[in-house]
Amino acid sequence: MKAIMVRQFGEPEVMRLEEVPDLSCGPGQVLVEVRAAGVNPVDTYIRAGRYSFGEAPYTPGMDAAGVVLAVCDGVNELNVGDRVYTAGTLSGAYAAMSLCEERQVHHLPQQISFSQGAAIGVPCATAYRALYHRAGAEAGQVVLVHGASGGVGVAAVQIARAAGMRVIGTAGTDKGRGLVAEQGAHHVLDHYETDHLEKAFQFTDGRGIDIVLEMLANVNLGKDLEVMAPGGRVVVIGSRGKIEIDPRLAMSRDLVILGMLLANASEAQIKSIHSGLGAGLGNGSLRLVVGQELPLEEAVRAHHEIIESSHCGKIVLIP
Repeated sequence: MKAIMVRQFGEPEVMRLEEVPDLSCGPGQVLVEVRAAGVNPVDTYIRAGRYSFGEAPYTPGMDAAGVVLAVCDGVNELNVGDRVYTAGTLSGAYAAMSLCEERQVHHLPQQISFSQGAAIGVPCATAYRALYHRAGAEAGQVVLVHGASGGVGVAAVQIARAAGMRVIGTAGTDKGRGLVAEQGAHHVLDHYETDHLEKAFQFTDGRGIDIVLEMLANVNLGKDLEVMAPGGRVVVIGSRGKIEIDPRLAMSRDLVILGMLLANASEAQIKSIHSGLGAGLGNGSLRLVVGQELPLEEAVRAHHEIIESSHCGKIVLIP
C-alpha cells in the first residue's frame, strides 16, 4: 500500500510517499481503508520533533475517514463495510489503510462525506473538550474564539452557538471572517486590528468575556486577561512561544488560565466527547468545513500551508 513515511524528524520535506507492506489487524483492532486523511497542526509539531509522541520511522496523521476492511477478535461495535471516522490510529492516517484500536473508530453518518469525516477527530474533539471539560461552558456565557476560521475554531463556534452561548470569533482575512459569520458567530472581528479585543469587550456591554479559546497564546494571552469577566477562563489550545503576562490581571478578577492537550483526555472524557459529537453530526448542528483537498503525495505542501498560510476549514489528503 501507499503511505507517507517520516524516517527522521525535520522540515516537511522529510515526508516521502512510499510503497509499504499492507497492514493486518490483531485482537481488538480494526483495519480501515482510508478515503480521506485530515491534516492537523499537531501533525506538523510531531514531524518537526517538537512533541515526543513516538519514534521515526512512522506514518503521520490521527484523523481519517473511510470504510472498515477487517475486524478482529474482540471487536463488538463495528463490521466490515461500515463507514467510519478515526480519532487516533495505531499506524498513522496518511496512508491507503490505517490500523486502529476499536475505541479509536466511530461510525460516520451517511450524510457526512469522507472528506468531512476526516475533519472530525482532532479539531472537533479539541473544541468540545476545551469548552466543556476544561472551561465548564454554559448557555448564556460569552465565548471568544481566536482563529475561528480554522478547523478547531469552526467547530468551537458551531458547538458554542448550538448550546446557547454568545459567540465572538476572530479571523485574519475577509474570507475567513465570512466563514466565521456563516457558522453562527454573533460578532466577527479582524484579529490583525490592534483594538479587536476592545471591540470584543464592548460587545459584552462592559461585563467582559467568560471564556476565551486561545489558539496563539504567545501573542494574545496577556491582552486576553484585560477583557475577561470576573471568574473568566482562558483555555490555551495553541502557542508558538513564550509570553510575559501581568498576574495581577488574573488576581483582580479570579481569572483562570487552563492548559489543554487532547492527548490528556481520559477514556471517560473521550466517550463523552464522541457521544456529543455524534449528536451534533446527527442533528446537523455540527457541520464540517473542508477548505482544501490535496492528493496524498502533496503532504509536504499540506504541512507548509497549515502553518504558513491563512487557510479556512480543514486541509484533507486523498489517498
